Amino acid sequence: MAWLIAAILFVVAYCSLLLLYRYWLQALKPVTVNPSFTPSVTFTVLIPARNEEKNIAACLQSMQQLNYPKALVEIIVIDDFSEDKTAATVQQFSNVKLVQLKDSITQRINSYKKKAIEVGIQHSTGDYIVTTDADCTVPENWLLNFAWMIEQQQSEFIAAPVTMKEESSFIKLFQSLDFLSLQGITAASVGAGFHSMCNGANLCYSKKAFAAVDGFKEVDHIASGDDMLLMYKVQQQFPGKVHYCYSPGSIVLTDPVETIKDFFRQRIRWASKADKYNDKRIFWVLLLVYLFNFFLLTLLVAGCFNAAIWILLLAIFFTKTITELIFLIPVASFFRKQALLMWFPVLQPFHIIYTIIAGWFGKFGTYEWKGRKVK
Repeated sequence: MAWLIAAILFVVAYCSLLLLYRYWLQALKPVTVNPSFTPSVTFTVLIPARNEEKNIAACLQSMQQLNYPKALVEIIVIDDFSEDKTAATVQQFSNVKLVQLKDSITQRINSYKKKAIEVGIQHSTGDYIVTTDADCTVPENWLLNFAWMIEQQQSEFIAAPVTMKEESSFIKLFQSLDFLSLQGITAASVGAGFHSMCNGANLCYSKKAFAAVDGFKEVDHIASGDDMLLMYKVQQQFPGKVHYCYSPGSIVLTDPVETIKDFFRQRIRWASKADKYNDKRIFWVLLLVYLFNFFLLTLLVAGCFNAAIWILLLAIFFTKTITELIFLIPVASFFRKQALLMWFPVLQPFHIIYTIIAGWFGKFGTYEWKGRKVK
C-alpha cells in the first residue's frame, strides 16, 4: 500500500507539472517583426572561447550573415587561455574584436566563463549584451528579433531557443531529445513567469541590468550558472521585464558533445548549480524530477523481492512516457524535430539512469571541463 500511495503522489505531481508546462507553452505568442520595423538598439555579441579552433570560424561566419545594421553590432571573442589556433582564426575576421582573458586574470578561479563575460562587457560599447558559444551558429534574424522585443516590451533580459545541430550517433540522438525537453520547459516557464531558466548559448540582456544587479557578484565562485543565476538576479530587480523570444527565426544551433563521457561531464556541470539557485521554485522542480526518477529505480530493485511491484513500475513508466510525449509534441514541432519522438520511449530507461547519476555527481562530485578540474 505504501508503494502505491507514493506512486500516486509522484505521478500526480510530475504529470500535472508537465501538463501545466504544455499549457503555458501553447499560450506563448510567436514573435513577429513588423516588416517596416527599423531597429535602433546597439548590441555587443560576446563569445567566450577556449580551444575552439574547429568551431569558431563557422560561428563567426554566421554572424556575417546577420540581417541587422552593421553599425549597430559589435562582436567580441574572449579567448579563455586557448592552447590551439582559436585566436589566430578569430583574427582573420576584420570586424571581430579579440580580447585575451589572460590579460585580466592573475590567479586561478573557479568560473572562467563568468569572468570572460565580465571582461567582454568591460570592453563592450553596445547597450545590450548578447551571448552565445563558440560552437554555435546563429540565424540571420537573431538580433532583429531581440531588437523588436526590446523596443516593443522594454525587455531587460531575453531567453531564446537553442537546439542541437545533428543526431548522427546514439549519444547525439539522446542528448538532442534531452535538450529538447529542457528547451520546452525553458520556453514555458519563462513565458509564464513561473521560474527562471535559460541557456547561455542564446541570451540577451541590457548592460544597464547587468550593472544594476552587480553582474555575477555573489555567484562568481560557482563554476556554472552564467545564465540562470544571472537571470534570476535580473528577474528580481526588474519584475515583468524578463521575456522569452518564441520564434523559430531565433533558434541558435549548437554542437552536441561527441562521447558519453563528455555528455556526463556537461550534464554534471549543469546539475552542479542545482542547489545554488536563489529561485527556489526551480530547485523544487528539479528535486521533484530527481526523486521521481530515483523512485522508479527503487521500484525496479524492490520488484526483485516482490514481482507485483514491477506491474506498478510498468504502469508508472507508461503514464510518465505518455505524459512526456504530450508535452514534447508541440516542442518538437517548434524546433522541427518531430522525427526524434519515435526514439523517445526507447530511450526512457537511459534517461532515468542518467538523471540519477548526473544529479548525484552534480551535488557530491567533481568534474573536468575544457581541460580543467572543477569543484
